Parts: sequence; C-alpha cells; structure tokens
Amino acid sequence: MAVGNPEVLKWLEALQQIYAANRERLTELDSDIGDADHGTNMDRGFTAVKAELAAHAASDIGSILQKVATVLIRSVGGSAGPLYGTFFLRAGTACAGKTEMGAADVVAMFQAGIAGVQQRGKAVAGDKTMMDALLPALEAMRKASEGGRSLAEILDQGASAAESGMLATVPMQARKGRASYLGARSIGHQDPGATSSYLLVKAAADTWRS
Repeated sequence: MAVGNPEVLKWLEALQQIYAANRERLTELDSDIGDADHGTNMDRGFTAVKAELAAHAASDIGSILQKVATVLIRSVGGSAGPLYGTFFLRAGTACAGKTEMGAADVVAMFQAGIAGVQQRGKAVAGDKTMMDALLPALEAMRKASEGGRSLAEILDQGASAAESGMLATVPMQARKGRASYLGARSIGHQDPGATSSYLLVKAAADTWRS
C-alpha cells in the first residue's frame, strides 16, 4: 500500500491513543530508573499534537511531521521532547513535499528520524536507551526492504525487532541519561524510552497493515 496524508494522520492519532493507554505503564517504568514522568510527558505531547493537527491542516507529509516536531519540542518535558521532536523533524525533512510514500520512502523516513535521534542523544546500542529499540527496528526494516518485502512485512519485522530490543534493555546497565546515575541499580529494569519507541514502530505497523 501507499502511505498518504490520511494514513500518516491515522498513525499519529493511534499514537495519541496508545500513549494515553500506556501512560501509567511508562510512568511506572520511568519511576524505577528515571524521573517518573515519561508516561505523562508522552501522553501530554501527543494530546497536544492531536489538537494542533485538528486545528491546522498540512499540505504534505513533511509538513505534518514537522508540525508534530514543533509541538513535541514545545510541550514535552525532559529529554523526550528534544529526542522525539528531532525524530519527527528529521523524518519530516525526508518527506518534504511528499503526499504519498511507498515502502522505500517509509524506510527512508524512519532512517532519517532515527539518525537524528542518535545524533542528538549520542547513544549507541547497549546504552539502555530508546536506541536499543530503534536501531534494531531500522536494521530489520532495511533488510526486509532490500529483500523486496511488502510495507506490512517491513514494518512487522521492524516492530518485532524493536520489541526484542526493548526487552533486551532489562539486563543492561544504563550508560546514558538519568538512569546512568544509578550504576548497577539500573540493571533489571526495562527502559521506558525503548518502550515508547517500540510503541511508535508498532503503531505504524498496525496502522499501515492493509
């Protein structure tokens, strides 16, 4: 299938619902190794995104995603605002002027967004951050795309890899962010940023399945 403006808006609407439904879970995870505000921040940010997109129409996918970036940077506290804002800003730049994306475009969108997050946060795989979900997701999506898979298969493989990466953060010791201050006490806890990142990829897979 092709992903146009309506499909992108549907994805963003799904994210608002998902982060609202997972607000307490994300906050609980963050209370173990962070500031106990990740769920609140993600819920507030995407609720603000929903209101912005309802009030101001955008002409193309790039403009939609850049609006999302602006709202998240303005409304989300902690590191999540700049990091998720950067994801959508870079993703939007990759989609500038497009009103429709094929499978390769979607992979390029994720690649640009994830590269932006990594550049902003300076994290690598194994640091116990959102990159532990995003980097495996991107690698899986690229391989599936190179293998000629459908968009649904590409995104399903990305979501599966993101889930595995998220779960792999449990035995890790954090090396970035507030959690790193805990040292060995960060071991045994699932990273909240990796969890919200998995939800982001999974939402795209579920929304753009048909």
